[in-house]
Amino acid sequence: MADPRGFLKHDREVAERRPVEERVRDWNEVYPGGMGRALLPIINTQAGRCMDCGIPFCHQGCPLGNLIPEWNDLVWRDDWEDASERLHATNNFPEFTGRLCPAPCETACVLGINQPAVTIKNVEVTIADQAWDRGLVRPQPPEWLTGKRVAVVGSGPAGLAAAQQLTRQGHTVAVYERADKPGGLLRYGIPEFKMEKQYLDRRLRQMEREGTVFRSGVAVGKDVTGEQLVQRFDAVVLAIGSTRPRDLQVPGRELDGIHQAMEFLPQANRVALGEEVPDQLTAEDKHVVIIGGGDTGADCLGTSHRQGAKSVTQLEIMPMPGEDRPPTQPWPTYPMLFRVSSAHEEGGDRVYSVSTKEFVGDEQGRVRALRLVEVDAKFQEVAGTEREIPADLVLLAMGFLGPEQEGLLEQLEVDLDERGNVARGSDYQSSVPGVFVAGDAGRGQSLIVWAISEGRAAAAAVDRFLTGGTTLPSPIPPTERPLAV
Repeated sequence: MADPRGFLKHDREVAERRPVEERVRDWNEVYPGGMGRALLPIINTQAGRCMDCGIPFCHQGCPLGNLIPEWNDLVWRDDWEDASERLHATNNFPEFTGRLCPAPCETACVLGINQPAVTIKNVEVTIADQAWDRGLVRPQPPEWLTGKRVAVVGSGPAGLAAAQQLTRQGHTVAVYERADKPGGLLRYGIPEFKMEKQYLDRRLRQMEREGTVFRSGVAVGKDVTGEQLVQRFDAVVLAIGSTRPRDLQVPGRELDGIHQAMEFLPQANRVALGEEVPDQLTAEDKHVVIIGGGDTGADCLGTSHRQGAKSVTQLEIMPMPGEDRPPTQPWPTYPMLFRVSSAHEEGGDRVYSVSTKEFVGDEQGRVRALRLVEVDAKFQEVAGTEREIPADLVLLAMGFLGPEQEGLLEQLEVDLDERGNVARGSDYQSSVPGVFVAGDAGRGQSLIVWAISEGRAAAAAVDRFLTGGTTLPSPIPPTERPLAV
């Protein structure tokens, strides 16, 4: 274990973010010099707070089964090479999860029963960044090739994890991505201030040197049909995500100025990376209303600040959560708490327990206001609480309903489950032999850590299908998993 008395001697401590007035003027990460480097002066002490708890419930909280107490101890001892090895043993992309995961491991931390939990996520990202800075992360090409060919459709975290595992196992892997560059939502959905794309690009370079082939700008189902894919490859992994956005059909929805969040964020990300976007959808000098209180809504919030919005209001139909665990969500479950992201620190109003009644337009057919009403705990309208708030730009960030069914899924004729996701068995295989599914396309909208876990597990299932056995780690099957935080 780490310092036997560390949790008694030291309080939880996190790195300071850059001042708000500085960081809203650029798109760089909110931590000075990057998150992993900003944490370095305090991380040994924080890793030393990990206690000898006997049964590490953080393993249960982490969908990847990260070996958290082991690498906490190694960080405390300043052994970065072994810490990196133990971290990468269960997680292909810790620099992604260390920045983007909501850390269910921390809410399951035994220390967290009566003290602030160990800063597990911060230790993770510091190990990852130190490993890269010290040259400890190298390509791992296979020693021999199996002669089997695998197509991975989608280059988000699930697709990338499956592709890396299968490539290292000796299969020839091609990753198809309809966007012009690989990465999926990691590239075009996550703003730079949360994760700079340099971290994504260096990992993609590692994968290319290992032998993974990326075919960007190819829309499978259109440029290449599902039938052609099945004929050309020995196995296919569908990692196409959950990309059908939930809409809000209320009066005035047809007005100009009302957009899905994933229309807004990719354009902002491209511009932040120096690309030109003709007729860019921007929050500049506008009253912005974001409908949805989750991570995507927070991404829209931080992006709107940086584009110079007049005001930003984030609406949520759920009641405002408390700062302490409710009795119905005891340790070690992941509780609904009031959380403040870096974007929330930068300003804007958060309004809870409200429902949108109507979008109000001007004479030119553009939205000018939003009419809302307060709701009670059963989401029933509270009489006499209707009011209007100004809205020049409305962003819908209410989640996603499942994978797109037109095109590829229709061509493959895979079965869907009752939620509209691709149905699969305990081996991640769809109703079509040799066609597997991983991540949000089979699970439904979830977390990056679940996507990586499922990509790894699906890779093991594909390897077993192709060779009759596998040495790849194989987490529990999807039919035995909880639906997730």
